[in-house]
Amino acid sequence: MNTAKFITFEGVDGAGKSTHLEWFANALRQRGIDLLLTREPGGTPLGERLREILLNQPMHAETEAMLMFAARREHVEQVIRPALQRGTWVISDRFSDASFAYQGGGRGVPLAKLEQLEQWVHGDLQPDLTLLFDIPIEIARQRLANNVSLDRFEQERGDFFERVRQAYLARAAKSPQRFAVIHAEQTMLEVQQALAKIVASL
Repeated sequence: MNTAKFITFEGVDGAGKSTHLEWFANALRQRGIDLLLTREPGGTPLGERLREILLNQPMHAETEAMLMFAARREHVEQVIRPALQRGTWVISDRFSDASFAYQGGGRGVPLAKLEQLEQWVHGDLQPDLTLLFDIPIEIARQRLANNVSLDRFEQERGDFFERVRQAYLARAAKSPQRFAVIHAEQTMLEVQQALAKIVASL
């Protein structure tokens, strides 16, 4: 019997990770995998309320980081850990890598502070696999241009997202055994073919 796996989807806004998450989950379900889909910030009633604040209210960068990890603490204890313990796979749209990319790379919060928060909140729990949807920023921005309403992260400038992207790639280079980098500028079919290989390997 397979041990339940914790899989996370990461990438800049506009990379298309959320679009492919449902396809990936269905591919696993077709193989008989019992799984739970969740997201960050969010995933719990408190987390969803914090999400509304985080996506819409201006705040200091370190306040933003701490609120992200506060929501994450609830998420880990109320949703992720219990699911894994009962044998249910967990697929989360973002996790702590997003904090290192957005609050660290994008906002400039010192990595040492984020590492302390990570250790405090879920030091003994890391994803088994992280799918990083990487895409040139100009293409991601073109995709976001079609959105009618953008949250305060999506409204950031291109240089912000370039810092986020580079922070993600640095995380992937640091932990290559955990990350699978998906070239998200490809067609939907090409991305799904790449994902199908990953599903088969799991």
